[in-house]
Amino acid sequence: MSRVGQNPVNIPDGVEVSIADGELTAKGKLGTQSVPLLPVVEVAVEDGQVIVKPVNDGKRARTMWGTTRSLVNNAVVGVSEGFTKKLEVNGVGYRAQVQGKKINLQLGFSHDISYEVPEGIKVEVEGDRGNVIAISGPDKQVVGQVASEIRSFRKPEPYKGKGVKYVDEQILRKEGKKK
Repeated sequence: MSRVGQNPVNIPDGVEVSIADGELTAKGKLGTQSVPLLPVVEVAVEDGQVIVKPVNDGKRARTMWGTTRSLVNNAVVGVSEGFTKKLEVNGVGYRAQVQGKKINLQLGFSHDISYEVPEGIKVEVEGDRGNVIAISGPDKQVVGQVASEIRSFRKPEPYKGKGVKYVDEQILRKEGKKK
C-alpha cells in the first residue's frame, strides 16, 4: 500500500489543473507543466485537490500509484512556487559568472568552462564573494539535472574541499600525508 499515493495533492490559488488525453496539465504563474498518466492509475480533480488511485491491485498499479502522485505534486508545486538548487564554488581563484544565457566557470583548469543554460532555467550568482550559484525553474528534474552537470565539472575533493558542491552537502574530509 502506497503511503505517498494516499495523500491528495492540494491545488494552490492561481493554479489550474486539467486532465485530457491521458495527460495532466498544470498552469500557473511560472508556466505550464504536463505529466503523462498511465492507464494503471486513475487521477481525478475534486474540491481543489488531485486524487490518485490505482485501477486494480496489481503490482504495476501499486508501484506507479505513489510515483504518479509525486510527479503530479512536483508539477503543481513547480508552476506555483518553482524549485531551487544552490551550488557553492570553493577554491582559490574558483569563480562563476553569468553572461546572458551562459554561465562561465573558472575552476582551476587551463581554460574557462562555458555552460549553456537550458530554456526555462534561471541561473544567478549570489554570495558575498560570488561563490554561490542559484539554479531555479519550474521543472524539478531539469533543475536537478543542470545542478548535477555544473557540479560534475569539478567535484569536491576530500583533502581541501575544493570544487563545486551543493550548499547543504557535507564533504567527508581526509587527513593528509604524515611525515
